Parts: sequence; structure tokens; C-alpha cells
Amino acid sequence: MSSPSPARRRRLRLPRRVFSQVLLMQLAIAAGVAVLATGLFLAPLGRQLDEQAMRRALVIAATTAENRQVVRDLRKTAPSVDGPVQREAERIRRATGAEYVVVMDAHGTRWSHTDPKQIGEHVSTDPKAALAGQRVMEIDTGTLGRSARGKVPLYDDDHRIVGAVSVGIAYDSVRAKLIDAIPGLLAYSGGALAAGAAAAWLISRRVQRQTRNLAFSDIAALLAEREAMLHGIREGVVALDRGGRVRLLNDEARRLLGIGDEALGRSPDEALGEGRTTDVLAGRVTGTDLLTVRGQRVLVANRMPTDDGGAVATLRDRTELEQLGRELDSTRGLIDALRAQDHEHANRMHTLLGLLELEMYDDAVEFVGEVVGDHRATTEQVTGKIQDPLLAALLVGKATVAAERGVALWLSDRTRLPDRLVDPRGLVTVVGNLVDNALDAVAATPHARVEVELRAEGRAAVLRVRDTGPGVPEDQRDLIFTEGWSTKRPPTHRNRGIGLSLVRRLAERQGGTVTVGEAHGGGAEFTVVLPEALAEAEPAPGSALATAAGTAAETAAGTAAGTAEEEPR
Repeated sequence: MSSPSPARRRRLRLPRRVFSQVLLMQLAIAAGVAVLATGLFLAPLGRQLDEQAMRRALVIAATTAENRQVVRDLRKTAPSVDGPVQREAERIRRATGAEYVVVMDAHGTRWSHTDPKQIGEHVSTDPKAALAGQRVMEIDTGTLGRSARGKVPLYDDDHRIVGAVSVGIAYDSVRAKLIDAIPGLLAYSGGALAAGAAAAWLISRRVQRQTRNLAFSDIAALLAEREAMLHGIREGVVALDRGGRVRLLNDEARRLLGIGDEALGRSPDEALGEGRTTDVLAGRVTGTDLLTVRGQRVLVANRMPTDDGGAVATLRDRTELEQLGRELDSTRGLIDALRAQDHEHANRMHTLLGLLELEMYDDAVEFVGEVVGDHRATTEQVTGKIQDPLLAALLVGKATVAAERGVALWLSDRTRLPDRLVDPRGLVTVVGNLVDNALDAVAATPHARVEVELRAEGRAAVLRVRDTGPGVPEDQRDLIFTEGWSTKRPPTHRNRGIGLSLVRRLAERQGGTVTVGEAHGGGAEFTVVLPEALAEAEPAPGSALATAAGTAAETAAGTAAGTAEEEPR
């Protein structure tokens, strides 16, 4: 057998477009419903017409049986073609339009019939039920063919059964009524089908607009591509419905926000809690490239509304970029400080060379001592009060940068911090951000000064950074810790408004607090309290354990000395 041609196979296929397939399916459904409804209507209609014909035959038979003259003629005359019973039966048949009216005696012998030859013959169907006093309705076949029949008993004046009356309605007339009803029914069905086809076309056109006249295979491919794209890109995507509930999260969004499938179907407030990230996703904060902090991550968020009343938000992780930006700022500051030191060192070398050429050796020695002493004094001042090497190095570097910018950076006399920090890097971030903000605040102001106080109170670390700048207005003291809020122009390589937010989050993560107020003499004073910043202190030198250890050490040293003295002997 040869295979069908490609053209024939194409003709047998369903159309590819969603519009065409939906239209064909709806037309098929409408046509099927119309045919089914027509069949379901015709079936009870046929039964109803049969019932009506049988009841009509029974009524004619009952009316004939009530005719007392027919009963008297049946008792007094013999069955004949010209007999009174035949004449009366024919009159009733013609008047009612029945197919036949048969009057029979108690033995089933016909006294009347449409065919005169059948008079005096026994009836063709069993008359026992009617002769037993029952009323019978049935569809049966007799000498005249198939008919709807009604049979009733015939009583005399003494209420004795003397015969029966059988009336038939031609079944062809019943079928004709049913056939006559079909055109009208088909007309109604055709009208309903036409209305259904019009509705199907309108619905299909709407589907065509909504699906952009794509094929089902195209839609399936788009969905597969969307899933691959959403879960493959390195940006978080959060889709919200018109009610503001989360309806889609890709893998990156789950990672950046720290949430899972439990957030689906919930609002951002329920899924994330209060915060700037929630406000951005919910649309309460508008703009482009909005900075927000979620946990330890710095995010850049953009929110775009959709045509259905929902929105799609994208999230980019800027944590590493912000860290690199801060490191770049620190590096630039150190480079500027080194450039200034190089310039100052050249000036000092020229001064020293001049003193040597003038043979002013004592003055040269004194000059070198002063230069070395100033730098050593700064380093010793920091390391004497700050025993943690990371913090000490940070403050020494900040002091150099501050000196280059014309700012005096001082450590308070109350500063004392042992080398027992639990998270030194976290505290370095806090101190570095606050000192940088203070240096920016007092830059280009006369008598600029920044004072740092860092001390331990038990296991708590207390940090205060004071400056002589313009201070922070009272109505803005809560806003300055908000992600993305800043009064300074951002540099080209990164955004501002993150430093103080990170300080606050680092402090809160350790159960601490960050506050800002007015410093004595003007300016701003930031206070950070970290309750569990230091590890447990080692035993004090005067304790029993330390005394025992010292005694053991002295004993061991004395023994070694005695041994050494005995050897020369």
C-alpha cells in the first residue's frame, strides 16, 4: 500500500494556530450539542405522540361504549354489513377520524369493521383483557397494519360485560406528526448552532489577540524558553499578580531574598517582613536602580508594572561590587595619602640636604628626630590603645588620610580595646564606614576634627565617632540608616546610601544598636553598642591561677640557674 502524499497529510492535520484550533473545537462542540439536543428532544416527542394517539383511541372507544343504543343493537341483532351496529360504528369513525371502530361481542366476534368482509370474523388480536373489564392502550399490528389502539369493555344495563369496543388510530399519522415537527426543531437547532458559532468566533478572536496568533507549539516553546531563561539568568525575578501577591520566583530571587515556595501566593509584607526591600517590591518606593539591603546582601531593584495589573521586579546582587567600590575608595585614599607623603618626604629630604650642606649637623639630627617621632607617636598612640591589629592598622591608615585632607583624627583618652574581638572584620566595617562619613562631613571646614572613642565594657564594645561638621538634623536621624538614602553625590563606580545601612544591620545582627545625636560643641556623634563583641577575658594577673603559674615559673627558673652555677665547679 502506498503512503499518502505529503499534501494529503497536511490537509488532514489540524491547523497550528490557537485561534483556528479553538474555533474548530468550539464549532464541533456546538454542533455536537445541537445534534444531541435534537435527538434528546425527538425521543420523548415520539413517545408523547404515541401516548396521545393511544389516549385518543381510548377516549373514542369509551365514548362509543357509553352509547346505550349500540349495546341494545348488539343484544337484539345479528352481525351484518348493513346492521345498526356497523352503521353507528362507521358514523363514529368518520366523525373522529379513527382508522377503525370495532364492536365485538363477548366471544370476540366482530359486529363492525372498516372492511365489511371482516364482520362476523373473530378479531385478530387477543380481546381477553378488554372482555375481562380492563381498559387497554397499546401499539399493535392488526389486519389494517400498525396502529395505536384503545379497548374498553361494553356493559349492559345490569352492568354485565356483553362485549368490547376497540378503536385504532393509524400509526402513520403519528409518524407524520413527528416528521412534521422535525423541520421546526431543526430550524431551532440551526439557529442555536449559528448563535454558538458566532459566540465561538468571538471567543476565538479574543484568544487570538491574547495569544498573538501563536500556535500551541510556539506557546509551549515560549514557556520552556521562559523557564530556562528565568532559572538560568543571574538576576532575581519576582512576579506579582494584580492583588500584589507573589506568583513567580526564579532560583536567583530565592537565593538573594532567602525565601522559598512558601512565599508564593503571599504578599511581600507577609513573605519578607518590613523593610525597604518589601517596600520596593510592593511598589511603595518607586524609581530605577533602587538600592536595598537584604540580610548581608546589597541589592539593586527595578520594578515594572504589567498590563494585567501586576508587576515584575528584578534584583541584582551588588554586594561584591559595593565591597570592591569601598576597597577602591580606600585604595584611592591610600594612594592620595602616599602621594602626599611622597611630596612631603621630598620636601623633608630637600630640607635635610640643605642642613647638611650648610654643615648644620645638630639641626639636621633634631629635624630627623622630630619627623620620625611624629609618625611613631601616631602609631604608638593607636597601638597602645587598640590592641586588635586590624583595627589599629585601619585607624593608622585613616589618620594618614585625614591628615592629607586637613582633618585632625584623634583617639579619645578613654579609648581602650583589648585583643579579644569575636568579629574583628565586622567592627572594622563599622568603624571604617563611620570614620569615612565623618571625614566627608568635616572636609573643607575650618578646624576640622574627628574623634574616635572605642572602649570595652565587660564583653560589650562601645564606639563613638564625633565630628565638627554640620551635624544631622533631628528629622533626618532615622532616615540616614535607610538603604539608598544619602545627601552626597554618588561616585561614578558605585551608589551611596549603603554604609550606614550596613552599620545598622551589622550592629543589629549582634544584638546591638546604632544611634546618632549632636556632639558636644556641634557636629554629629554616632554611638554603636555591641553587647557580645568581645570574648571572655583571660584570668587577671592577680588571680590565684595566675599566682600559681608565676610561682611555678619562678621555681623552674631558679632550678635552671642553680644548675648553671654548679657546672663551672
